[in-house]
Amino acid sequence: MFEQMESTGLQDLHFAADPDTGLRAIIAIHSTVRGPAIGGCRFIPYAGDAQAITDAIRLARGMSYKAALAGLPHGGGKAVIMQPPGDYDRGALMAAFGQFINNLGGRYITAMDSGTLVEDMDAIATRTQWVSCTSRTGNPSPSTALGVFEGIGCAVRHKLEHHSLCGIKVALQGLGHVGFEVARLLHEAGAQLIVCDLNNRRCIAARQAFGAQCVDVNDIYQVQADVFSPCGLGAILNDDSIPQLRCSIVAGSANNQLAEERHGEMLHQRGILYAPDYLINAGGLIFVALNHARASAEAITAKIHSIGAELEGLFRQADALNTPTSVLANRRAEAIIEAARHSSEGDEKPAESTEESSNDHRVSG
Repeated sequence: MFEQMESTGLQDLHFAADPDTGLRAIIAIHSTVRGPAIGGCRFIPYAGDAQAITDAIRLARGMSYKAALAGLPHGGGKAVIMQPPGDYDRGALMAAFGQFINNLGGRYITAMDSGTLVEDMDAIATRTQWVSCTSRTGNPSPSTALGVFEGIGCAVRHKLEHHSLCGIKVALQGLGHVGFEVARLLHEAGAQLIVCDLNNRRCIAARQAFGAQCVDVNDIYQVQADVFSPCGLGAILNDDSIPQLRCSIVAGSANNQLAEERHGEMLHQRGILYAPDYLINAGGLIFVALNHARASAEAITAKIHSIGAELEGLFRQADALNTPTSVLANRRAEAIIEAARHSSEGDEKPAESTEESSNDHRVSG
């Protein structure tokens, strides 16, 4: 566990267990040098503690990079709640999780993620102010989807020199809240969709609503398409899947798409343009962070639309340097975070503030 923390630069790892509600939760805080850590809360079954810890740590670093590249005054964090077996009181469990967050004193702000709902955020908000995506602000999924749609359009213009999505063939993996909305936006722009999802009802819905072609989840990588858009869970770009790809672009909403950093180089060597996940899918984080800061809807939308321009700059630099986009995006994010750390260390602060911003490795129970 400590090796994982050190290898990713994680600051804190916090655990909470509440036998009365069945809560077993982990909060990973990657960085707070740019501001409070922010990131969603997953509520899904895990095979064991180690899998849940790994998920939280990997996702937290991605949130730090996402916030840095989006220019948001936040660090990255992530929470996972291990879904209890059997019966449980969901509202009470979420309220207990809210108390867990509150005990961190504002170091971490939570939001919706896989398996959590607006109603869960409302329950969390009964115990803490450090929560977004409540019924006051709503679901961030449409904002994530809008950013992904903008990013796909940018990648198509850059790689294929096609200034419209009309007729572009997209193989879309995953039709959850974000994936289905991405499909809707692509359909309205005239794209042709080939889709898959573990839930066959979602595929049927996409076929009925968008005229999408449905394929088996194991066949989606081999689909001949202009764009492969992963919109499910992570680590799907790996030694097995990358050689199967028959596309020019990978651009989707899933977090941690690269199973390992070297898989970004594999995509580059194959001539596949990769839109780094934590850049293209930043729309949801922008929605969460700016809503928490009480920004206007117009300001939030304008910020999400800027994702395409950020990607275009990255693509141009990658071409000029013949370097994988994933490598350049990591360097950019790390440079931004490091600059903030040096600035923080250079300021005169009370001892407790300096300690909070240091890159220590704490574990709390």
